[in-house]
Amino acid sequence: MTRDGVKRDTAALARATGNERRKGRGAMPGDGKKRIAVLAGSPIGDLEWLRRELAAAAPEAVLCADGGARYARLLGVVPDLIVGDLDSLTEELQRAFRDEGVAMDVYPAGKDETDTQLALERALAMGAGEILVFGALGNRLDHTLANIGLLLLGRNRGAAVILRDESCDVFAVTGESVIRGEAGQTVSVFPLDGDAAGIDLAGFEYPLDGAAMTLSRPYGISNRLAAPTGRIRVGEGCLLVIHYRRAVA
Repeated sequence: MTRDGVKRDTAALARATGNERRKGRGAMPGDGKKRIAVLAGSPIGDLEWLRRELAAAAPEAVLCADGGARYARLLGVVPDLIVGDLDSLTEELQRAFRDEGVAMDVYPAGKDETDTQLALERALAMGAGEILVFGALGNRLDHTLANIGLLLLGRNRGAAVILRDESCDVFAVTGESVIRGEAGQTVSVFPLDGDAAGIDLAGFEYPLDGAAMTLSRPYGISNRLAAPTGRIRVGEGCLLVIHYRRAVA
């Protein structure tokens, strides 16, 4: 399938899933910068879900971190770039992408950066204001923690990074953020980069006003939206937010 063919197919899917845009998850970043999607290699069980999410997000570019390129192939998406040491891609698949003219930025296996970090660095260099990362939350805790740390990379470079899987969105908040969803959805909040203070939560089952949080006292876990919109504000520090798309026990 050609690149243009992929874009036409994505546009059709976006029209079919317009409800995602109306929920506030499809608007382009307000600063006019690019939205870029990154496909990483952690397990994604529902490929149709991924297809719908990519269509609703309508990213200006799709980058693959090594094994994430397998999802692109399964979806019939021609990525704009594949980056990493490519140890998760067979030689046959690498040849297929090269034959389609896909750019491949290959690094040695002994590099210091993770493949996902390299993909985020490239997305930032392309002017991304929002980076949606799929396949970043999986069954390897070390990889998941490394990817959560990359939220700070985006924050420090002026971009919003969202780690998204079938069950939740994971992102960092400095200053103020609005969460849009449904009443009853579970939202957990933790300090991400040292202690956090001046924390306000409005529109939640357990609101906060000027609170402080430390990692050693994780009382921000398992809150719930009390309305379709919740507001989070932090005066000092940075918060890690995990927004589930349903109530979880």
